[in-house]
Amino acid sequence: MIRRSLALFLLLFLSTAAVADEGMWLFNATPKKKIKAKYGFEPTEQWLDHVRLSSVRFNNGGSGSFVSADGLAFTNHHVGADCVQSLATKDHDYMKTGFYARTRAEEVKCPDLELNVLMGIEDVTGKVSGAAKPGMSVAEAGQAQRATMSAIEKECADSTHLRCDVITFYSGGRYHLYKYKKYTDVRLVFAPEFMIAFFGGDPDNFEFPRYDLDITFFRIYENDKPVTLTHYFQWTRAGVRAGDLVFVPGNPGSTGRDNTLAQMEFSRDVNFPFLLKSYKQRLQALKAFAAGSEENARIAREDIFGIENSFKAVTGYQSGLLDPKLMAKKAAAEKRLRAAIAADPAKKAEFGAAWEEVAKAMAVSKQIFLPLTYLERRAGFRGDLAFKARALLRATAEKKKPNGERMREYRDSGLPSLEQQLFSTAPVYKALETVILTESLTEMQQNLGADHPAVQQVLGGRTPAEVAKDAIANTKLDDVAVRKQLYQGGAAAVDASSDPLIVLMRSIDGEARKVRKQYDDQVDAVVRRNGALLSKAKFAAGGLEMPPDATFTLRLSYGAVRGFVEDGQGSIVPKGTKVPYFTTIGGAYKHAAEKGNTDPYQLPDSWMKNKGKVNLNTPLNFTSTPDIIGGNSGSPVVNKAGEVVGIIFDGNIQSLPWNFMYSDAIGRSVSVDARGISEALRNIYGASELADELAGPPQPMPKAKAAPKAKAAPKEAAPKQ
Repeated sequence: MIRRSLALFLLLFLSTAAVADEGMWLFNATPKKKIKAKYGFEPTEQWLDHVRLSSVRFNNGGSGSFVSADGLAFTNHHVGADCVQSLATKDHDYMKTGFYARTRAEEVKCPDLELNVLMGIEDVTGKVSGAAKPGMSVAEAGQAQRATMSAIEKECADSTHLRCDVITFYSGGRYHLYKYKKYTDVRLVFAPEFMIAFFGGDPDNFEFPRYDLDITFFRIYENDKPVTLTHYFQWTRAGVRAGDLVFVPGNPGSTGRDNTLAQMEFSRDVNFPFLLKSYKQRLQALKAFAAGSEENARIAREDIFGIENSFKAVTGYQSGLLDPKLMAKKAAAEKRLRAAIAADPAKKAEFGAAWEEVAKAMAVSKQIFLPLTYLERRAGFRGDLAFKARALLRATAEKKKPNGERMREYRDSGLPSLEQQLFSTAPVYKALETVILTESLTEMQQNLGADHPAVQQVLGGRTPAEVAKDAIANTKLDDVAVRKQLYQGGAAAVDASSDPLIVLMRSIDGEARKVRKQYDDQVDAVVRRNGALLSKAKFAAGGLEMPPDATFTLRLSYGAVRGFVEDGQGSIVPKGTKVPYFTTIGGAYKHAAEKGNTDPYQLPDSWMKNKGKVNLNTPLNFTSTPDIIGGNSGSPVVNKAGEVVGIIFDGNIQSLPWNFMYSDAIGRSVSVDARGISEALRNIYGASELADELAGPPQPMPKAKAAPKAKAAPKEAAPKQ
């Protein structure tokens, strides 16, 4: 009876854990029957393969997709902005004016973008888990598993010439080898003005209704020619209506739904408060710099946007952890599982201590949090040039070691991507770098304390501003040729370098490595071992019945196009307002007029001049229920036919607690409508060639099994065309 009670609990856990349309599903564990039962549509393997191979990951933290046979890809403007900003100059501010290459010859290569297409998945759990031998300490087991992962990746990369990454799922319960085709010749085709890509600015961010054209188009080249693709998404001609089933293939960054209560409390009490305080200080420094001149404002714009976006996102994540109801649900679920395991002597012996071990690891994590964050994770040495100094120092030193003994980020299979970043030709602005380094050194001094050995070593009696000014003014690392010479010279050349930034990073490297090892051995390895045990306990009755937490790898979410009733958390409409699922281009003009057409509600000149040409009833943005999180930005929204109907660019404020628990009661994904994109391209930007390429000739698409239609959801009024 005791064992039966555990099995019944696990069955209940699995059946209630996934509510509504929850799930960022693995492509090799898609819940086809569940989708069919609810929506009357069952994706076939052929359909899933087509969607997988049409989807791309942007290495700078976003998602995207292919949308023509000639290598055309698109993502959000805020994902592509790194490239747009790096190609801009004082005289040609493409963030302000937008960019459109009317011919292939005008398409401009991005300095350091990398796009990945997932070609295959292999389960290597047995190999990685088996590396932890009986009698090994937790630290030894962790090192053995990391070495095995690096060996698997190297063998795969050498034999396939693909990018190969071993991905950890279920906190170490599963390990899968992901094999990626990598594209590095990525050229800018089209980007709208920043003011329409981020219309409404920070006040409207994570809100709805929205009126944004948050898109950018690129073309992928190989051997100086556009790639020819078999798999790409066709552009919708019909659009979407309320209740339509939609899918979102994308690369969600990270979630904490499988976290123990101790891990969630660490985020709530330590990590998130630290981040929010840091973001405020960084924003203050950047805005002060931007106020100095128009050029300062231009070069700081992307950094300011990124931090404002992160601040609002983390505030939303924290709101979930500060919600007594959410935390009570998590605590109750953990208590029930622990009680069920404690009632079974065999299960108690196997799993019973796991929660306490994770809690001990969180205590260590709290103890080392500040030195780990400021020294090893470079919060005390932010900036592009400081990154390059650390990369040169570490990469050349780590390459001297056997592959399996290196830090994971310097394994052989990861070096090509690191080298692309290291040798990027993107412009570096020393004035901005000085401000960023000054602020981070100041933060480190404040939080570690002026008496901390690393702080004393770095500052040497000087102020943070003096150290930053000297290091940035005198470094030569802004020169690509210098970076290449140092890297090619290996550890000997870097060790002999007197470049002030390298000297600075070298001065704290020993202390940074020390705290990194403490984290790897006493936190990461402990969470990996015990997290795997907890996953085994949770899923003993159902295998991969629940998707693992997000890992910035390709997942598939699904749901319905649907509006919501505002609960008061949002700031645009009053509590109780029934918010329709869509907005229109005409609504953007109305919203701008209501706000006096002033920043951040100012429409670009291109929109004002061409208002008479536009169908104002064309849908611009819409909401739906697919499960997303940061990293899904740029994910295509596709229908059953595998056509693009939109592109994810945000979620409403109520979606942010999805980091820890999903609910579709009010939380929504927010997308740019494909019809709005086409209308803007043709009638606002005169980009008919691009719109024609998207429309393209019809192509047979992989067919999915169609089941009898499920009971339809109540329809909302559809937009007039």
